[in-house]
Amino acid sequence: MDRIISSLKHQALISHHKVLRNTYFLLGLTLAFSSATATLSTIYHLPSPGFILMIAGFYGLMFLTYRLANHPAGILATFAFTGFLGYCLGPILNSFLYSGMGDVIAMALGGTALIFFCCSAYVLTTRRDMSFLSGTMLVGCVLLLIGTLVNMFLQLTVLHLTISALFILFSTGAILWETSNIIHGGETNYIRATVSLYVSLYNIFVSLLGLAANKD
Repeated sequence: MDRIISSLKHQALISHHKVLRNTYFLLGLTLAFSSATATLSTIYHLPSPGFILMIAGFYGLMFLTYRLANHPAGILATFAFTGFLGYCLGPILNSFLYSGMGDVIAMALGGTALIFFCCSAYVLTTRRDMSFLSGTMLVGCVLLLIGTLVNMFLQLTVLHLTISALFILFSTGAILWETSNIIHGGETNYIRATVSLYVSLYNIFVSLLGLAANKD
């Protein structure tokens, strides 16, 4: 009986490591692809899709990716999703470059990478179960949604800075939670895990840019 239990635990551990490995591999590929589309969008000065089209594309492609997560086509949907968000970054990056704030982009990239590696290293090293964050994440999601909708009408700099800071905290928690979820078997699909981590990194990067743009 003990051998059977030990064997099952070993198999589960191997399965969790496989999901984690595939997630990081696909995440690396999608980040590279997203960076390429962002670069092309910046170089060729492609127009901004606009708020409505961006929201429709974001949620539409995310829904498609989750719907196809258990099929090979889910990988193509993942690249379509991340490529679209990369394209949406182009106009944002151009606005910083035109303002002579190219160094801010580099700092935002560095800050995003640092947060991701620190969070991942912490969870992978300690193997701590971060499921206790789920309640806080839900509350944070609701607050961010309300704050974003309110600021669409008020356009307050202070509120924008607050929302950007909260997005960074929320996304940092999401990385901790998702990584823990993978290594403890709560998430068994590497496509869904990849999308979750990518969105967190995207939000952190954009939020850091937002803080820098409104620091004055």
